[in-house]
Amino acid sequence: MKAEMNKLNYYKQSGHCYPELVEKQDGVIVAQVKSNLWKDDYTHINNEFLRVLKEPLKDGIKILFMANISFHPMHGLSLRIIDIDPGYTLGDLEKEKQATIQKLQEEGIFNKNRSLPFPLLPQRIAVISVETSKGYIDFLKVIDNNEWNYTFFHLLFPSLLQGENAIGGIIRQLERIKTVLEHFDVVAIIRGGGADIGLSSYNNYTLARAIALFPIPVITGIGHATNETVSEMVSFENAITPTKLGEFLMQKFHNFSVPVRQAQEKIIDKSRRLISEEGTRFQGTVRMFRSATEHILIKNKSMLRALSQSLIQQSQFRFRNERQYFIFIRDGMKRNALNLWNNSSGMLSNFERNIRNMDPKNVLKRGYSITLLNGKAVRIFDEVKEGDQLETSLFKGSILSIAMAANKSSDHE
Repeated sequence: MKAEMNKLNYYKQSGHCYPELVEKQDGVIVAQVKSNLWKDDYTHINNEFLRVLKEPLKDGIKILFMANISFHPMHGLSLRIIDIDPGYTLGDLEKEKQATIQKLQEEGIFNKNRSLPFPLLPQRIAVISVETSKGYIDFLKVIDNNEWNYTFFHLLFPSLLQGENAIGGIIRQLERIKTVLEHFDVVAIIRGGGADIGLSSYNNYTLARAIALFPIPVITGIGHATNETVSEMVSFENAITPTKLGEFLMQKFHNFSVPVRQAQEKIIDKSRRLISEEGTRFQGTVRMFRSATEHILIKNKSMLRALSQSLIQQSQFRFRNERQYFIFIRDGMKRNALNLWNNSSGMLSNFERNIRNMDPKNVLKRGYSITLLNGKAVRIFDEVKEGDQLETSLFKGSILSIAMAANKSSDHE
């Protein structure tokens, strides 16, 4: 019989399976039956699947199986699976793989990731793997312990990489990497071990499409030598082992460093020759400079000596003349200063007498008085109103009074 194994329903404790078998038309279940797969039969069938398909017996596969049908009055219809043909399932898996390839090609995205520009130095790597897997550890040994001291930054995005759960896990981690895409140059999908078991998930259309459309190069080290999966086909680079994938990255650094090292040697050699040639030229220039400067120094030394003697003589002569002129100026300034002092003293004495005579105390002493309103001297009658309190200051003491009336004097109009 042919059916799709919707659920295997394997129980580890007993080793028995209770598969749920269905038949679908256009994706809709039209028939369904439960069955039994006892431990010994399951072990034999699963080993055959691993040998032929490199895949275990699992959910969601189409099978061609042989079974016994029995009916019990109490338990009803019973379907016991005796054997399953892995060749039939292998053909179905291959059809799925070819369908995925065809669909990606029709969408024009099969080579999209391969066509991306690859970084000159792929130094920042987002790794999708299992932390404890041997393949991941081997990959790190290659890139972290290289003898050329190339430095890599890598960050693990953990995911299952085997079985049906690997599809969703890898896609989720690809989406996570997209959110921090500016921090990475490439994505490496690394699967541990080296067996060809559990690879059918890498033929899944959704996973392959996610890799093909990823915006930076995706490189894979799934860890097998045969039967290349669709995910590997659409990735930028595929290596048969994680170690080979690490060596691929190392080679990119070699491709860059070797020309740089050769250029460095050329620069050093050229620099040494230039320094040698310029050193010889410089020594010749120094000799010429020394000869020319010695001649100029001797010539200028004699000229400087003559100028020095002339300067001394001229200075002595100028000093004598200026000294006489200074003495004349000094004596004249003394005379002028003395006259200015005498004149200024007389003027200051006159100012002092006038200021003393104008002192209010001296004015009051002569019999005058000052009338104040609010602490200010009253100068004209308009400043005083009837009822204002006035203070009259005398030479000795003061008089307070109240203004009864203010008369305008015609003598002061």
